[in-house]
Amino acid sequence: MTLLSGPLDVFGHCCRIVLLEKDIDFGVEYIFASDDPSKIGEYNPYGETPTLIDRDVVLYDMWVIIEYLDERFPHPPLKPADPVTRAKTRLMVSRLTRDWLQPVCNLGETSTPKPSAALRKSLHDGLLALSPIFSSQPYFLGADYTLVDAYFAPLLWRLPSLGVALPKQAEPLIEYGERLFRRPAFHASRSDQEIELR
Repeated sequence: MTLLSGPLDVFGHCCRIVLLEKDIDFGVEYIFASDDPSKIGEYNPYGETPTLIDRDVVLYDMWVIIEYLDERFPHPPLKPADPVTRAKTRLMVSRLTRDWLQPVCNLGETSTPKPSAALRKSLHDGLLALSPIFSSQPYFLGADYTLVDAYFAPLLWRLPSLGVALPKQAEPLIEYGERLFRRPAFHASRSDQEIELR
């Protein structure tokens, strides 16, 4: 199994975390889509990363890749068992992608992104509003680590490089981020360029 991922690709980072959380044997080929579109174009008609190659199965789109991994390798499960909480997971992932991950991805693969003031304000205010959740639970949906946490970790890791500093009132969320960063899968998921973001 091979994952084609940009070294600073936030969506690729999410996929790498899930692969490592599930202890799947895989390789990563770091590639900038803009540098070699023909390489990715062999597998992905959109010429984008991440792209997962698993024998004769080729998948793209972060959510499709991650759902496939969670279903093909069910242990440990990263989606909740009950349908209501699964729906909440999908909704939160959709919100994270639409509001924050896609805009961050649109800044390009650079270690010095230049987010707009509106995006920085959205991140600051939105994360501050979410912070109280983590006063009473270790992970986003409760006691168990899920796909939502795998989505959140790359975003929280990039906050300093995006120029977003959270205030003291966000301490529960800051501690949540540190919990995510201490996980062995997160630690191993980072490219050399991502390590240098902090």
